[in-house]
Formats: sequence, C-alpha cells, structure tokens
Amino acid sequence: MTTFDDRENAYENKFAHDAELQFKADARCNKMLGVWAADLLGKTGPAAADYISSVVTADFEEAGHEDVYRKLAADLDGKADEAAIRAKMAECMLEARRQVLEEI
Repeated sequence: MTTFDDRENAYENKFAHDAELQFKADARCNKMLGVWAADLLGKTGPAAADYISSVVTADFEEAGHEDVYRKLAADLDGKADEAAIRAKMAECMLEARRQVLEEI
C-alpha cells in the first residue's frame, strides 16, 4: 500500500467517524427536544415516550433540522414561539455534541 492509499483510507475513516458522531449528536439532540416539548405539552409516561420517539423520527423526513422545527412548531403552537424553539434546538445541539464527545 502506498502513502497515498494510506492517506486516502485515513480520510475516509475520519469522514465515516465524523458522520457517525454527527448522527449520534443529532439523535440525542432530537431526544432532548422531545423531552422538553413533551413536558410543555404535559405528556408523561408512555405518551411522553411515544411523543419523544415521534420527534426523533421526524428528523428522517428530510436533510437538516427544519423538519424537526416544523413538527415542534405545530405541536407547541401557543406554548412556544419560533425564537424559543430555535433557541432550545441550539441549546440541545450544543449539549448533545458535548455529551457525544465525552463518550469518545
């Protein structure tokens, strides 16, 4: 194997590793958002768990986080405005990344 092949493999491995970490952080962020929103909606027990799961799966509708925002905005109508939802999304993403990086 040449140095070029080694370098190419290293970049590919780093890309795959970074993508995996981002996926974990996104999923964890969405779970935190689901917990927050379930609390605002007064959901507890199995209803809260189902709602949290629905927030996590909402992220698979399209690339990016707008699909999660739209779900939260529709569900939290009157309980949280756009600024509050987006601020919570940013807060949860920072926390999720911190937690994922601590696990490495």
